[in-house]
Parts: sequence; structure tokens; C-alpha cells
Amino acid sequence: MSLSYTAPLYSESALVTIDMQLDFLDGQPYGIPGTSTVAPVIGRLAEFYRTKQRPIIHVVRLYCEDGSNVDIARRQLIESGTELVRPGSMGSQLARHLLPDEGVVLDSELLLRGEFQQIGDHEWVMYKSRWGAFYKTDLELHLRRIGVSTLVFAGCNFPNCPRTSVYQASERDFRVVLLEDAISGIYDKGRQELAGIGVHLVTTDQFLQEAA
Repeated sequence: MSLSYTAPLYSESALVTIDMQLDFLDGQPYGIPGTSTVAPVIGRLAEFYRTKQRPIIHVVRLYCEDGSNVDIARRQLIESGTELVRPGSMGSQLARHLLPDEGVVLDSELLLRGEFQQIGDHEWVMYKSRWGAFYKTDLELHLRRIGVSTLVFAGCNFPNCPRTSVYQASERDFRVVLLEDAISGIYDKGRQELAGIGVHLVTTDQFLQEAA
């Protein structure tokens, strides 16, 4: 099988971070183990992309208090009063390592309307209502508009949102890279399955050498 269609084109790439929010960091009531460890690694990647003036998309979850926009797996939890990535809350904010500026605060109303919040010259935040970043969002349209062919994924938590987003990207014919040490919850079977659909798996150090 030729790799020409799946090999990354880093000059046309965007870094996509998934659910790197304070409520999902280690030690929080609904934290994902390993997410705090990958946060500074992702911060390093974000700085690389800013230096190269290449796009960054931060994809986030926001759970409205009444549960109206929450997936069925967690709707009852939110309806019962649990506060998790609630719009406007501290826990819904991006982990500090990812921020281009410490003063960045998510505009929940704008994001919930499906708009992209620009937080840097080539950097945006967007909201997704389900596991996948492409589900009922304008992500593909935005990426095509800015000339992106390759998506470099990092974030939290591989079995759920990153994995779903990777498959959605692949079925839209994006070239896909997964950064193995910049994503929490990764496991060997998942690596094998992604390699089988043409995903390029590398460590951050390997990526920085390839993409320089």
C-alpha cells in the first residue's frame, strides 16, 4: 500500500488539542489519569506551532447545567447537579500550559453558538457537543478554508474523544498524526488500530525533528 496519501505534510498541518481543560486534569473529581503529565508536552508543541505560525485548534467540551447539550452517557450525571466543564466555570478553562497568554478566558456563549474563538494570530478554540470534533461542527470547513491537509492530535482521553476525532478526520481524507506522549489514555491495541488506517504515530521529539 502506498503511503503517499497518508504521509504528513507538516507545512499544511494544524495542531489539534482535545479536551485539555482543568476539570480533566489529574486530581480533579473527574480527572483523567495522565492528563496533567501530557499538558506541558502539549504546551511545548503549541509553542512550536506559534513559532512556525501554523494553526492550532483547541477543542473543548462545555456541559450546560440542565444537561440539554450533554451526550447520553453523562447526561444523568450533569442533571443530578454535578459540575463538570460547566460554561463559565474555572474547570472549563484550558490548562495553563496550552495558553498563548495567561489572560485568555473562554467565551462560553460564543463557543456554544458554534463559533470559533480566536485567541492568537493562528489559534482558535471550538466547542464540540459529542466525542468527535467534527460532529455537527464547522471544523472541516474551517480547516479547508485555512489550507490544512494534515492534523496533528494531542490531548485527553484517547479511548473517547481523541480516537473518535482521529477516525472522523481520516474518513474526511485528512492526513493524521498522533503524538503518543502527548495524549492520555493511549494503549498498544489502539496504536495498532490507528497504524492500520494510516495514522502516523510519533513521539513529540520525533515530531519536532520531522516538522522543523
